[in-house]
Amino acid sequence: MLIGPFRRTAETTCDACPIRHRAVCALCEPDELAELDRIKSYRSYAAGETVAWAGEPMTHVGTVVSGVATLSRTLADGRRQMVGLLLPSDFLGRPGRARNLYDVEAATAVVFCTFHKAQFERLLDRMPHIGRRLLEMTLDELDSAREWMVLLGRKTARERIASLFLSMARRDAARRETAPADGLRFPLHITREAMADYLGLTIETVSRQISALRREGLVILADNRVVRVPDLQRLVDAAGDGAAAVATV
Repeated sequence: MLIGPFRRTAETTCDACPIRHRAVCALCEPDELAELDRIKSYRSYAAGETVAWAGEPMTHVGTVVSGVATLSRTLADGRRQMVGLLLPSDFLGRPGRARNLYDVEAATAVVFCTFHKAQFERLLDRMPHIGRRLLEMTLDELDSAREWMVLLGRKTARERIASLFLSMARRDAARRETAPADGLRFPLHITREAMADYLGLTIETVSRQISALRREGLVILADNRVVRVPDLQRLVDAAGDGAAAVATV
């Protein structure tokens, strides 16, 4: 885990970390944060670099501080399927597991706050706040996986694109104290090719559905890099989700 080429970044304290209150350390007390500060290290990867290969020994675990990475599985005949995205505050690695199950690649420039796996496992025995937060995050990940089963099994192409945008908008909103007056917005870090891989669609279908959402005013794209959602309820409706989706943003 975290075995690819990397460059160390300038370190910062846990108190100043931009994802501190959403990461695995969110519930830690000051003395626990101080201990984490002593043993953490930062690793950065350029877009396209491999962070970890499936089957490799898992030597480190860590949290995404900035950027986006993808999780993929490659079959014996070379077919490849993206199975997840790692966004800021997401945790990479599984305590108690010897090897990584997925290929991990930096979709953008990405920075991880990492810990040696053996050290982190020892911390779990002494810091129940970390174990509790890790459980919360794991259950959230399970809920997301179940939602994605519905998406891939039942939703139309339009609903899949809208659902992906809704998920990204929700995650970006979680780190803001207040939403912008002109609607939610988020950076679109992944390419249309990656979206097609993730959603089980063709690139042409992805482009066509994004264009349709733009024409209808459900999303506004600035330079194809930033997506603005003027009316969240309309996007929820396009995604085929219930009213509960609005309450989670």
